[in-house]
Amino acid sequence: MACEAAGVTPIVPKPLTSGAKADGRFGKQDFIYQSETDTYRCPAGEQLIWRYTTVEKGLTLSRYWSSNCGVCAMKAMCTPSKQRRITRWEHEAVIEAMQWRLDEMPNAMRVQRSIVEHVFGTIKDWWGGTTSEHEGWPTSRPR
Repeated sequence: MACEAAGVTPIVPKPLTSGAKADGRFGKQDFIYQSETDTYRCPAGEQLIWRYTTVEKGLTLSRYWSSNCGVCAMKAMCTPSKQRRITRWEHEAVIEAMQWRLDEMPNAMRVQRSIVEHVFGTIKDWWGGTTSEHEGWPTSRPR
């Protein structure tokens, strides 16, 4: 929000924080937020409704879930718990907008790697961050 107010358009990938994908289940990105009703739609078509809002570690978070998870045929692909709960940060729309921009610019991360990450790699090299302390040999090419 501050970037956009300053005239900077951030393009950063949305972090994937759910371990569900790694376990072979639906991830949070498979649940579609519907702003007009403040609900999520799950892959089975059920609505996860807002249940409560809380503040954790200074972040305002809303929790959503459906009461129909127990009878859902897709439950095993979704959650091992009683119901799948989705957490939404109060500023998540900003992150979603960045992800949308990135989806519209598929080469953006390639450009970032070639321009920005090279600078940080060089700084790390100057600070000795590319040498192996265990073997005493540099892991980067000699100059």
